Amino acid sequence: MATVEHKRKAAAQTGIYIIVIAAIVVIANIISAGVYGRIDATKNERYTLSKGSARLVAGLTEQMQIDFYITTGLAQLDLFVRDVTDLLKEYERASEGQFKFTIIEPDTDELKEKAKEAGLQPMLFQATEATSDDQAQLKEGYLGLVFKYGGEKAVMPTPSPGPGGAQGFEFWITNKIREIRDKEEDIKHRIGVITNKDELKLSDTNLTPRQGQGGHSIQSVLTRAFPFYTIEEVDLKDGGEEIDPELSGLILTQPRKVYTDKELRRIDQFLMKGNKALTVIASAVTLKPNDATMEATLDLHNIDKLLAGYGISMKNDAVMDHGAQFRISVPTQTGMAQIRHPGIADVVEDNSDEETKVLDTSFAGFFRLQQLAFPFPSTLELLPEKQPDDVKVYAVARTTPQATAETGSTVKMNLRAEWPQSGEKAQRIIAAVAEGKLKSAFAGGGADEGIKTAERASEPSRVLVISSSLFLTNPFAYAGNGPELGGQFQMFGNIGGDQQLLFVARPYVQYLQGTILAVKNILDWMSGDADLIATSAKIMGEAPLTYREVSKPKAADGDDEEAIRKKEEQYRQRLKSVQDRVQLGLIVGLPLFFAGFGIFRWRSREAKRGRIKV
Repeated sequence: MATVEHKRKAAAQTGIYIIVIAAIVVIANIISAGVYGRIDATKNERYTLSKGSARLVAGLTEQMQIDFYITTGLAQLDLFVRDVTDLLKEYERASEGQFKFTIIEPDTDELKEKAKEAGLQPMLFQATEATSDDQAQLKEGYLGLVFKYGGEKAVMPTPSPGPGGAQGFEFWITNKIREIRDKEEDIKHRIGVITNKDELKLSDTNLTPRQGQGGHSIQSVLTRAFPFYTIEEVDLKDGGEEIDPELSGLILTQPRKVYTDKELRRIDQFLMKGNKALTVIASAVTLKPNDATMEATLDLHNIDKLLAGYGISMKNDAVMDHGAQFRISVPTQTGMAQIRHPGIADVVEDNSDEETKVLDTSFAGFFRLQQLAFPFPSTLELLPEKQPDDVKVYAVARTTPQATAETGSTVKMNLRAEWPQSGEKAQRIIAAVAEGKLKSAFAGGGADEGIKTAERASEPSRVLVISSSLFLTNPFAYAGNGPELGGQFQMFGNIGGDQQLLFVARPYVQYLQGTILAVKNILDWMSGDADLIATSAKIMGEAPLTYREVSKPKAADGDDEEAIRKKEEQYRQRLKSVQDRVQLGLIVGLPLFFAGFGIFRWRSREAKRGRIKV
């Protein structure tokens, strides 16, 4: 009898527990209907709105209306629509009433016509999974966003969603919001690029091998994707004219002509106006375009005189990083071959000591970027004593400790199988920043060339130096492309190009996504919109798995090519061993753990029942 009573009591307790849990779930849902929040543990804040995007929509002076045209009925498509809808809700919540959206599914002739009038075109969607009769599912419909803000209107068609869903979509939405806001409110972001120095131009079409109708350039990508930036040429005219003070900043790219003292003073005069920015993307390593020999001359073209005054000294050398060597995999007749080039510093984010970290991803220009290529860098040295104590001078990118420096008048950068190591090995700075109320680079320097400049900036200004001569382009396309003929001659394609270099230039394109995002971030940093930089990180995929117990191979003094290859093979084997253990643990270990836990719980309950006295 006591046993029956015990069972009834246990059943009653179980029922009470179920009721309590159900009540908690109901109350939690009621609360979440009024208060919404997420905890996002991903590094790139993949599932929550970045603070910059939230501030952007909260600061709108008028209400922005978005019509989200959707098509549903396919599993992958429905998932994408759900993710974008959740994202739009995040914008709406953050906007304090300044952002509204409407979902429209054009399932009638009238709504289809409305979608066409808005600027959308019908699309054909295909399910990735097959139906029971092995026929792919196809559906025609519309997918895109229509933005309305004041008198401005913009359309953002959405590509057919892939396996990644809406990952990175915040980046494009935020930039479109910024574009239409700037048009309506007449906000200008003008960046000057110094010209007439035989420089590497942002408009040079050397991002990819040129085929027939020309190639791509950094400027064409920026203009198409980020039209709120206006890139303007600035001719210093030998220092005869003052630089337009309405520009937000200046970019100095790799020159092949010497800067005069008067021109450098004009740049310094511009910075001393305060709230200005200068970005120098150049090094001593100077290569000629369309020159397949890739023989570089070492020449600082006098820019070191300006930079040293801001506390960043550039050396007249070519850095060769033998510790984290650049590699490209190319197919051959016998398989895949690794092409490496120590003259291209492949800088990858790590968690090393703050004083010696390779890539500072907390810096706005490189924010959350995991990897960047720095072709043909020179050594930078920090001279903080050149600036007042309240000015910060710090490094944002370094080589590995196995980097050497070539100091001859010329350096051969052509592809080859062996790269002899010579000279002292050391970790070298290849990108640095100086920011604050900068002191003039020429303060107390004698004759002023007739150019009146303040001794110190009235407001904080910023200087970024990336000592990489071809950071803004594809170095193998730069050297391997034939001359750009233009006009009617474009139909003949890439005449005179070097086929070997162009073959390597194609896989190098994988590095350019990071470069383009870095340039966009740098423009944000220069124009003072640094809080929007976090959205750029969301377009990048999640970081690959890392294995802390397996350290990357480091080249030691005296290591030859064979020793380096052997270390890399050992590293790959250790990685594979860790991966095998993890896989075995997930396949076998996890089920065994739960089985053991179940047996333990079962035996514990049986033991308790055995102790019950009737």
